[in-house]
Amino acid sequence: MGAGQSRSSNQLVVPQANQALDQLKYEVAQELGIQIPQDGYYGYMATRDTGAIGGHITRRLVQIAEQSLAGQFR
Repeated sequence: MGAGQSRSSNQLVVPQANQALDQLKYEVAQELGIQIPQDGYYGYMATRDTGAIGGHITRRLVQIAEQSLAGQFR
């Protein structure tokens, strides 16, 4: 796999969101002080680090969704 390619078989419902999600991943990693491999291969990263990034991304996405829903029902 080349740099930036994912081995995940998950398909995004909104493919255009890929760039925004990638940016979010880098922002979260930076906030946590975790270096993302430049070659895009996560195999040498600690599971704890990749899990922390994923967990924080999920929390952030839930927060964004909650704020969006709250705005719809005002």
